[in-house]
Amino acid sequence: MATTTVMATRMELSRLKRKLVTARRGHKMLKDKRDELMRRFLELVKENRELREKVEKSVAAANQNFVLARASMSDEALNNALMAPKQEVTLDATTKNVMSVDVPVFTVKTRTSDPSDIYAYGYAFTSADLDDAVKSLSEILPDLLRLAEIEKSCQLMADAIEETRRRVNALEHVTIPETEELIHSTSVRLRSAS
Repeated sequence: MATTTVMATRMELSRLKRKLVTARRGHKMLKDKRDELMRRFLELVKENRELREKVEKSVAAANQNFVLARASMSDEALNNALMAPKQEVTLDATTKNVMSVDVPVFTVKTRTSDPSDIYAYGYAFTSADLDDAVKSLSEILPDLLRLAEIEKSCQLMADAIEETRRRVNALEHVTIPETEELIHSTSVRLRSAS
């Protein structure tokens, strides 16, 4: 199996044994990392599924409110009401390190802190359905951003799990067996030489 030939010396044998110890220690550490990444990944997948269901229901309700508002208002009145938004939202994207994976963290800031400061129109010429639609969309925003954050984190963690799995397999099926075989052949040659 080993394609490498080494000099049959005690110094080389000691070096190979140290290499084997290091490879086994690295193998154990990478397996632990892979297991912890999998645990965190599965937690994120569960949270993602629950949040996605909640967001989809909220978006469907908001769309229904917009349909009702559109039915009770003229297109011109609806367009005029929504033309100039009152609230401004800024998004700061940073990262945090989770098991050597940089996952995104989104922070939302609004121009004003008042949550009811979202209606850019007067109430005289609009329907209550439009108010409900705007309010429901405003309430969905934090969940939508958290969902985007989780989905990107899941994607990055899946890539890290795959990379770690490949390293574990390379150590387990290539490096460690080759080193063990080199140690064995070097030991046999040293015994036969003495």
